[in-house]
Amino acid sequence: MLTRKQLDLLMFINERLKESGVPPSFDEMKEALNLASKSGIHRLITALEERGFIRRLPNRARALEVIRLPDSLTPGAGQRRGFSPSVIQGSLGRPAPEPKPAPRPVKANDADGPIAIPVMGKIAAGVPISAIEHQTRSISLPPDMIGAGEHYALEVEGDSMIEAGIFSGDTAIIKKSDTANAGDIIVALVDDEEATLKRFRRKGASIALEAANPAYETRIFGPDRVRVQGRLVGLIRRY
Repeated sequence: MLTRKQLDLLMFINERLKESGVPPSFDEMKEALNLASKSGIHRLITALEERGFIRRLPNRARALEVIRLPDSLTPGAGQRRGFSPSVIQGSLGRPAPEPKPAPRPVKANDADGPIAIPVMGKIAAGVPISAIEHQTRSISLPPDMIGAGEHYALEVEGDSMIEAGIFSGDTAIIKKSDTANAGDIIVALVDDEEATLKRFRRKGASIALEAANPAYETRIFGPDRVRVQGRLVGLIRRY
């Protein structure tokens, strides 16, 4: 899946190639996506190339070729600039427009039986991948497992949190929150583009996203680059 900005850039490049036969410059891409620097464009292009949507032509300046568009685009959808899937924003944990079944609010004294919470897609415990904001299915949990507040679930991919007991294939139960304490394992949204599951630390005015695997480095970001989307409160594993 593509993040919103990845898809916006892919559509912008595709439209420009159709209009003029020449791909846009990095400055034009930066302006079109309202990014502060070209480094963000380099990162988006690399992600699109790795996912097989575009190809950089060798030995030619600003030469890009669109190989394919996402399968989810219906005929003609690629003509609409700004079409994009929803990725994790501040509204995670909100049910889809027609949830089946619709999750009900969790109450601390709720003892009526299992509670359905939405599974919102996948989260990376490794190299960041996109996490989807629409509900894919729901799971039922006992009330005493999650307590009060809004909750959602994400399927874990990657091995960066294995020393915290979180493995690829696990289902992470997340309590929706925009704050975290040092040491909490959180869903972090970086640059409004990539979501990852990491331990939250503070390094002075900066935020550190700490892996639980020595093969991965701790990543340091300015406070304006990271948004907390929720805290890990439970884990489901199938054997």
